[in-house]
Formats: sequence, structure tokens, C-alpha cells
Amino acid sequence: MQATAEVCMSEFALDVRAGLGAEGQKTLPCRYFYDEVGSALFQVITRLPEYGLTRADDRIIRKRAEELAMRMEGPVLTVELGSGDGTKTRRILKALLRHGRPVYFPVDVSRTALDACRRLLAGVAEVAPLEASYLEGLQHAASLRRPGQRLFVLFLGSTIGNFSREEARQFLAQVRKILKPGDAFLLGTDLVKPKPQLLAAYDDPAGVTAAFNLNLLARINRELGGTFDLRRFRHEAVYNHAERRIEMHLRSIARQTVRVRDAAMLVEFDDGETIWTESSLKFRLDEVAALAAGGGFECVAQWADAEWPFAENLLIADGAGADGG
Repeated sequence: MQATAEVCMSEFALDVRAGLGAEGQKTLPCRYFYDEVGSALFQVITRLPEYGLTRADDRIIRKRAEELAMRMEGPVLTVELGSGDGTKTRRILKALLRHGRPVYFPVDVSRTALDACRRLLAGVAEVAPLEASYLEGLQHAASLRRPGQRLFVLFLGSTIGNFSREEARQFLAQVRKILKPGDAFLLGTDLVKPKPQLLAAYDDPAGVTAAFNLNLLARINRELGGTFDLRRFRHEAVYNHAERRIEMHLRSIARQTVRVRDAAMLVEFDDGETIWTESSLKFRLDEVAALAAGGGFECVAQWADAEWPFAENLLIADGAGADGG
């Protein structure tokens, strides 16, 4: 009976069941942050004075969009993984007009974000949104490339930081398997910076990031019949020096039991126990180049922002392919 029940569960319910039912540290996948409420909250976060990453990303793209377009020879098919509403990408697509009207596949799990992306970018590109995971969306877009068309994959912001370092290498290797030699991959990476600056970015005094984190529990309540009392959990951001990463947690402030109806589970929390909801790795520039090589790419350019340590890295798929999967 249990196996049959699990087959009938949504992917969201199965992931919640696995993460909250794990031995030891409870977890929830960060991709579920981005429902309609979560996506709106994240847009507010990107505008906070403490969160300089998005502005750094935008400054680099603004300065380098024309150069990027010049490096793309011939017809280009552009795919953005985790596009959000596509705001930053507009400059790149406008620069790519030198090759003709761009064909742009935004890939995201948020339908709300994709709808906004289509509206925003319809004037500068042929927009074909894909509501899918990164690799599924990339595979579909790659299958539609025309002969002689180069793939230009964008992974902006710092989403690669949500993986562990080994997962990041494996992800790049998986992307490389879908690409052909000479295809390009623009990878955003947040860089190591002082701890107080990092903590302020992930635990802002206005409490927006806390609301964003807690909305994950609210989403479980709304969509899976959860009984989380958000007043009994607290947002926490901590810096793990050994791993050079920010970790976001939701800490239970009481001993409590929560039911998640559609995941068919009761979850016991001790007072002080946490749910680990997100990691955000911070990189060194030389580390990014090594990561690229391990995934089957050559890092041909790195552009770092002067105000907020962040870099865009242009990777080219090499002829040998990745060394792992």
C-alpha cells in the first residue's frame, strides 16, 4: 500500500517526504522556493541594498553584452537555465540582434516567471518558454537547433552555488554532454567575500529573506495539506568556513509535530532542530576555471565586478567532452 501511495504522489510531495523523513539533518530542495509568492519575494531580495549580487551581475552584463555577442559566430540559439523573468538577459539578446532576431528558450520551473519573461522579451527575441528542469529544458532546446547553429547557454546569477562542489562539477559535465564542441556557456559565480557582508545579504534587517525562506513551509501548507505553524520556525543564515558557503535553515523554536497530508507523513521536530533549505557556495576565480575543465569546458574569459565580488565566466565546450557524468 505504501508503494502505491508514493507512486500517486506529486514530485513535490515525494521530495518533501524524502527530505523531512531523512535520518539526521532534515532538508527541503531550494527549487521549491519559487512559487508565485516566492518568485515575487526573490525579486524584492534582488533590490535590497544588502544583496549586491544581482546588481553586480547586471553591471557585468551591461559592460560585456556586445563583446559576448561578437564572440558568438554565426546563427545562435540562446538557452537560459533558471531564467526568472529574464530582466538581465534583455541586454544580451539585444546585442545578439547582430546575428538576426534571437531565438531564446528561457527554462524555469516557475510558470509565473516564464509568463513575465515572455512579456518582457517578446520585443527583442522569439521567446519559447520551457517549464522544465535545467537539463530537461536544455536537452529539448538542443534538439531543435538547426544545422550550423551554435548553442549559447546562460546560467546567470549564482545558482551554481546551490550545488555542492562535486555536484557542480557533475552538473557542468551533464551540460557538456548535451552541447557540441564550440558551444558557449556563460556561468555566473559569486565570489568569496567578508563574512559580515555575506550574512547581511542572506539575513537582511527588513526580513525579506526570512519571509522567502518561510514561504517554503507556507507552500507545503497550501499545496500539500501541511500544518506548519510559521510562527514556530525562525530563519537562520550561517557561514560554513570550511566549505566556503552560506547555509540557510529554518529552526524549530519548540518541540512539535507537523502533518503533511499529501506526503502521507507526520514529522517530529525537536526544539532547536533545523531544516536545511539552501546552500550558496562562494568561489575563487582559479577554482571556477578548474571546475570548468573538470566538466569538459575551457574557461576563455572571466569578468569580475569591482563593487561586489562576483564573476561571469565564459566557458567553451571543448572537443574532448567531459571526463565525468
